[in-house]
Amino acid sequence: MRILFTFVGGSGHFHPLLPIARAAAAHTVAFACPGRMTPSVEAAGFPVMATSKPRSRPGGRSPLLALDPRREERDLREHFARTGARTQAEALLGILAEWKPDVVVRDEMDFGAAIATERLGIPCATVICLAAGGFLRPDVVAEPLHELRTEHGLPPDPDLAMLTSDLVFAPFPPSFRDPGFPLPANVFSFRPNEPVTGSGGDAVYFTLGTEFNTESGDLFTRVLTGLRDLPNEVVATVGASLDPAEFGPQPPHVRVERYVPQGELLPRCAAVVSHGGSGSVLGALAHGVPSVLLPMGADQPHNARRVAALGAGLALDPTTVTPADIRAAVTEVIGCRQAAAWIRDENNALPGPEATVPLLESLA
Repeated sequence: MRILFTFVGGSGHFHPLLPIARAAAAHTVAFACPGRMTPSVEAAGFPVMATSKPRSRPGGRSPLLALDPRREERDLREHFARTGARTQAEALLGILAEWKPDVVVRDEMDFGAAIATERLGIPCATVICLAAGGFLRPDVVAEPLHELRTEHGLPPDPDLAMLTSDLVFAPFPPSFRDPGFPLPANVFSFRPNEPVTGSGGDAVYFTLGTEFNTESGDLFTRVLTGLRDLPNEVVATVGASLDPAEFGPQPPHVRVERYVPQGELLPRCAAVVSHGGSGSVLGALAHGVPSVLLPMGADQPHNARRVAALGAGLALDPTTVTPADIRAAVTEVIGCRQAAAWIRDENNALPGPEATVPLLESLA
């Protein structure tokens, strides 16, 4: 069987696909994605075809903007559902015709893949990358997607069934989903990682992800100032575009790196401070680690609200948070690990990614 995995955006769209791709190694597997992400896919050991030309991201940091849900929804509608979907669909039509997959697995924001596979009659599974729900809503993306369907000669889809057609995979515990935005009936929830027995350390991990780290203004400095006065070991990752040296000397218990794999850090963490991206939040919860969240955009406010509602962490305003706020919040969540541990146990009880492969075989 030939399986093509497709995604748009950055690491937050790529990483949810990886466990399934690795589990399907007995089949012929390849990826199609934007050009700037092809090195990451190759580094993970998979052949990859670019759907757009590579583009470099500007270095340094831009000012931190106040959270604006309308701005984020506009970016989703115009960047992902209009221009991005159109570019991706055109590129994938050629790739699909040449590579001839039996089934396609797309990240849920890859609307172009949904269009291209429907047009060519190829089964398509969707992997949810916006865990809490509420950000990707039909009312936000309907207008550009209806336009694109018309351009490709596809029939009307007033309910946008294309968003969840065929089969949907959710790589997280069902209880994390906001009940106001329930998972579709055809969903299969699975555990993307090996079962975790517990967190065995007191370290604090601080990250702003790989996309929003450069839009952070002085947030890194404020958070590091708050964390350095804690007795805990602190590991902060700032991403490839920022230089750890620009944050100056740190005390011996504080380490600032460009990148450290989460899998190496989370087993010895007592708390995670992050922007609230799905990958960071779900990684922490899979290890039973509570979070202090600083949502900056995209689906992060939805994740932050869900974490707070489950009692697995606290959310703060990144534009106004002070070092003292960070210290107090981390101290508080370290003492409240029960809810995060309960979600970890739910995650452990789910089937592993190998259980997704027979479903893909049946779909194909």
